[in-house]
Amino acid sequence: MRKTTITRKTAETNISVEINLDGTGAYDNETGVGFFDHMLDQLARHSLIDMTIRATGDLHIDDHHTVEDTGIALGQALTDALGDKRGIRRYGACLLPMDDALVRSALDLSGRPFLVWNVDFPNAKIGAFDAELVREFF
Repeated sequence: MRKTTITRKTAETNISVEINLDGTGAYDNETGVGFFDHMLDQLARHSLIDMTIRATGDLHIDDHHTVEDTGIALGQALTDALGDKRGIRRYGACLLPMDDALVRSALDLSGRPFLVWNVDFPNAKIGAFDAELVREFF
């Protein structure tokens, strides 16, 4: 099975990410940032990746370090669990109608990081969550 556990400790955060790529979408995520936990839960559920994330951070300042460092740790976990990527096609794409949006995503698993971000949020906040942190996560 393609499983891994990654820990990331910085001056601002302490994060543990455990994933199973061959899971059922089970999740147990606790970052201290409610909406972010909800989005991580949805990622696990819809990708069928089992995911357990524990994050503590300097939330008394803001959510930025927790969200950013969780994204880094989750990316490291995905890379580690994929291993040599045997049997996986390099490219993937998805066009997804969701709620009031049409989402287009294209992925290249070559290992060369790059992000094109063409997203406009109508509001600066999603509940109490800073919308700008979504880009920081990716």
